[in-house]
Amino acid sequence: MGASVRTNWLGGVIYRLFWILLPCLIAGFIFGQIAWALVAGLSAYLVWNLRQMLRFHQWLTTQPNEPPPETSGVWGNIFDSIHHLQRRNNRMRTRLQLVIDRIQASTAALSDAVVMIDSKGKLEWWNHAAERMLGLRAPDDSGQYVTNLIRDPRFVDFFETGNYRDPLDIPSPIDVSTWLQYTVTHYGEGERLMVVRDVTRLHNLEQMRKDFVANVSHELRTPLTVVVGYLETMQDSEEPINPRWKRPLHQMQQQASRMQSLLNDLLMLARLETGDEVTEETAVDIDLMLIGIRRDAQALSGERNHQITLDAASKTRLRGSEMELRSAFSNLVFNAVKYTPDNGEIHIRWWQDDKGAHLSVADNGTGIAAQHIHRLTERFYRVDSSRSTNTGGTGLGLAIVKHVLLRHQGKLDIVSAPDKGSTFICHFPAARLV
Repeated sequence: MGASVRTNWLGGVIYRLFWILLPCLIAGFIFGQIAWALVAGLSAYLVWNLRQMLRFHQWLTTQPNEPPPETSGVWGNIFDSIHHLQRRNNRMRTRLQLVIDRIQASTAALSDAVVMIDSKGKLEWWNHAAERMLGLRAPDDSGQYVTNLIRDPRFVDFFETGNYRDPLDIPSPIDVSTWLQYTVTHYGEGERLMVVRDVTRLHNLEQMRKDFVANVSHELRTPLTVVVGYLETMQDSEEPINPRWKRPLHQMQQQASRMQSLLNDLLMLARLETGDEVTEETAVDIDLMLIGIRRDAQALSGERNHQITLDAASKTRLRGSEMELRSAFSNLVFNAVKYTPDNGEIHIRWWQDDKGAHLSVADNGTGIAAQHIHRLTERFYRVDSSRSTNTGGTGLGLAIVKHVLLRHQGKLDIVSAPDKGSTFICHFPAARLV
């Protein structure tokens, strides 16, 4: 189609030139000045084209929305084609503007704050909820850096790292009693869309749950200690115990010890959840810590005869809480002992590379199906409740591990498959190394 249009235009130009030069050629023959006659004809044609170009320029610059000037030939086709393109673009622009207006109107009606941020981190647009929840003001804040208006260090770190896989929950910049959840999504060429939701009710419920668990655990600790003390006194008494009571007393002591372990884990978890960062940090010798944990794990294994090996070639020390790190690492190793069959193999490894430090605990146990792996760090989650009952697990070990790693800027990877064993890997950033 484009070739036919070009052929028509070329034919039109040749046709017009023919009828301009033919009279000039005849007049040149009559007066004996053929060359000058042709020059005069071509000059007239050039003047006419220049005039059409001038009209075309004036029309585009001064009256682009008006109908084009009346003319004929190629220039008439050009004027008409440009005018049709303008009308089509205007219709498309109108439709797009209607769509944009509808999107902005629907977004403005949302109860959640929606903020559009350009590739440089500057505010482009926001809805009414953002003004109410974040204190943004139009048009004064337009073009401002978002980190200049939301100055919480946690938000600044969250926004600048660019890792938006998990949302951020922090107090509102205008009301500390209101908790907001920030979710950021990349789009376009480096632009970001930030959605802010009020999660005050969920935060308060979560805090009530934490306070309830912590208070109940603390209140149960004292009477349970009394019960355990009396049971030990009765069993260690020099007076003979009725044989009928030996087995009940032994079972009572076992269950009381298990309950004590559960309360200790609950209190540990409650303490870990109260703060986001470690307050008392020291340089921890992980290799020496792992030697002690391996010794304790071998004692826990006892007659089950597990082969527990340790590879701690790196002497790198880790900056953090020794008590919390010991609790996390021992939970991983002791879990491997509990859930690995007799005579199984458990391998502990501590190493360092350019990404930081890493601890892995691998076993050749029964393994875990893929659908359970993402939920293993939930409190009280059990892949098989009967296994936890037999091994005396509380269901809180991996939840403690997760919170300890979060407080040390680490993360936990779990690799497992049924009948192929499991590997738990703790990753610590290079900034944590001493």
